Amino acid sequence: MSEQCCSTKKYLAELIGTCVLVLMGCGSAAIAGWGIGLAGISLAFGLSVMVMVYAIGPISGCHINPAITFAMWINKKISGKDALGYVCAQILGAFLAIAILCALVGHADGLAVNSVQPGYEMWQAVLCEVVMTFIFLMVIFGATSEKAPAGFAGIAIGLSLTLIHLVSIPVTNTSVNPARSIAPAVFDMNANNGLTDLWIFIVAPLVGAALAAFVWRAISGECCKKSE
Repeated sequence: MSEQCCSTKKYLAELIGTCVLVLMGCGSAAIAGWGIGLAGISLAFGLSVMVMVYAIGPISGCHINPAITFAMWINKKISGKDALGYVCAQILGAFLAIAILCALVGHADGLAVNSVQPGYEMWQAVLCEVVMTFIFLMVIFGATSEKAPAGFAGIAIGLSLTLIHLVSIPVTNTSVNPARSIAPAVFDMNANNGLTDLWIFIVAPLVGAALAAFVWRAISGECCKKSE
């Protein structure tokens, strides 16, 4: 199998995985949020990641999040070329998901756009996204390390994302994933502060991911291996 063919399959897997995450996560809020509430929406995001880890993890590693890809690139677990391809595929997957969601609900409103929620300040939203992304990446690094029990990474990662949503939905609607934030903000032009606050949900998750990459490298003792 050629290297180009292998990369294309990875990018396609990332596109599909991100599409499922955004469709199921944002869809749970847009379509069923009135019934399932905060806990149900949190579970939808967590379960989406969990099932995708087992579905596409063997193909691409199941990043489905530019912040994760950025952290993996920092720790030299993915090449720069593949990192760029992953991020492009993830953003395309998120846009595909929101397009499908708009078709299902018949409008482009109420798409779980990320923004600073009422009662909170911008600095609190930034802090929340940095810290929550940091926690998420620490779980990912730990759950996928060589010393971790085999076969349980998806469960740990999915549950951690559920926990993160339970805490941070009231603050930011929870991003920790720039691709998940970009697509709804662009589609839902009526969302209050959606585009205005978008920078927070791009910059803060990347900062949190970078911090986790450096901290994990420092505390794990693992030697970074250059991607092939």
